[in-house]
Amino acid sequence: MSARRVAVRSGLAQGWIELRQSFTNPAELVSHFLWPVLLLIALFFLRDRTFGGFQLGVLVLPSMVGMNAAMGMVSMSQLLTADREDGTLLRAKATPNGMLGYLVGKVVSVAAGLVVDLAILLIPGLLLVDGLTVGGSWIALFWVLLLGLVATLPLGAVLGSVFTTTRAQGLIQLPVLGLIAISGIFYPITALPGWVQAIAQVFPIYWLGLGMRSAFLADSFASVEIGDSWRHLATVGVLGAWAVFGLLVAPVVLRRMARRESGSAVAGRRERALRRVG
Repeated sequence: MSARRVAVRSGLAQGWIELRQSFTNPAELVSHFLWPVLLLIALFFLRDRTFGGFQLGVLVLPSMVGMNAAMGMVSMSQLLTADREDGTLLRAKATPNGMLGYLVGKVVSVAAGLVVDLAILLIPGLLLVDGLTVGGSWIALFWVLLLGLVATLPLGAVLGSVFTTTRAQGLIQLPVLGLIAISGIFYPITALPGWVQAIAQVFPIYWLGLGMRSAFLADSFASVEIGDSWRHLATVGVLGAWAVFGLLVAPVVLRRMARRESGSAVAGRRERALRRVG
């Protein structure tokens, strides 16, 4: 068996171990449930409002599912930065094909954790709102979710390579929240000015929300979308473009980051962190 195959198998095993541990660690367990619960509370207050003759809650729940999938980008970035700061990446770098195994493990743990989080959100959400056509939507749900993860997780790895400390990760939060606000997640994007719609359509969050709405809603709901259409080809095109960009850029950035890692760099970051705490 080749060394790369051994690294991949090791990464797969590590990913599943990290996923199981996230449900035994109190802090990580809270993070699994906190965001879905907050979204369900928002859904509860939106469920009886209407837009374009449709219940807003029915439009919002699939959008929330798409938004949650996009948030894997932030999770990947935060984990990579934390592991860089505490020396985990340096240990992976010192192992033959260790970076490959490390990245496989992170992709598995983040992607599987997102699927669990989506279930925590979706199952109670289906009890709050009526009008979702879940039965015939599994194929669309699968390809939108898979393409969305491929489009966003490499971007998270790129962002995690750029920021050297967990404190700097706060710089990511505001732009992401701003994109969520203009991407038609909590209210149809057609209610926003045209220039705002144009900005939102550049990024994956809008397209993941649109794709999930197309998977869960009847065709009549497309009347509140741009062009009165689900725009499947455009969804594939934009998410595919981001996936290609991330897959091309992430390996280059990660290799460059790994070359810069050293024991002195890790010790320096640890010393600075201790001085902040002190």
